[in-house]
Amino acid sequence: MLRALEQIRRMRGGAQSHLMRCDGGGYYVVKFQNNPQHTRVLVNELLGTRLAARLGLPTTPAAIISVSEDLIRLTPDLCMEMPRARIPCRAGLQFGSRYPGDPHRLTWLDFLPDKQLMEVENLHQFPGMLVFDKWTCNTNGRQTLFFREQQDGAEAESRYRAVMIDQGFCFNAGEWNFPDAPLRGLYARNRVYEGVTGRESFGPWIERLEKRITERVFDDLIGEIPPEWYDDDLDAVRRLAKQLYRRRTLVPELLLAARNTTRHPFPNWM
Repeated sequence: MLRALEQIRRMRGGAQSHLMRCDGGGYYVVKFQNNPQHTRVLVNELLGTRLAARLGLPTTPAAIISVSEDLIRLTPDLCMEMPRARIPCRAGLQFGSRYPGDPHRLTWLDFLPDKQLMEVENLHQFPGMLVFDKWTCNTNGRQTLFFREQQDGAEAESRYRAVMIDQGFCFNAGEWNFPDAPLRGLYARNRVYEGVTGRESFGPWIERLEKRITERVFDDLIGEIPPEWYDDDLDAVRRLAKQLYRRRTLVPELLLAARNTTRHPFPNWM
């Protein structure tokens, strides 16, 4: 567990997260228990990020962040902006997503022109992320950021890398159900799927899903989650885990349904 030391700035997005400096010198994007979306999105973030990492997907490291009442009291901007009121963030244990570097030196982009997009270093991982999003029924658009390291004040020559962020709407946000639909989980631009030539293109990711995600994995991950994030309803979390374990076999069918839509997301599927 890490301790938040300083609020840096408010972030974009419906969860009204905050970029914070934590002990150890790291920076984290922190989602609070009383965010406007649902307390359960913190469970989704931690569980989803851990599961995606087990599949070898490019997520940022997750952590549980302790935010004190004193820090909130001394930082007026640590609040939730509601239509008619500003409500202070709730103190206690929150979800944190590691910011991959110094926010004063690292630039994030959420859009790249086609030429740069096709040169992204880990473009081959987009089909794997689609396997994950179909499996978890991510009901939000796939959120992706692109960055490249900076060294000595100058832009490095390395190519852009994609990082998949925001797993809060996996499992249909606070509903914890799975209203599957063919277009759900797809990234907004078909160009990232040009390397998909058939079912075999998803094969390595489906194999990882079947072999690396076991019932024991869920037991271990559930033990990490603070009970206040799921209102002490452990049975509900266990039911969610059981549903996820059973859903692994549905992924090929869900991918085929996406392929057959009028959007034609996989232009080179033969």
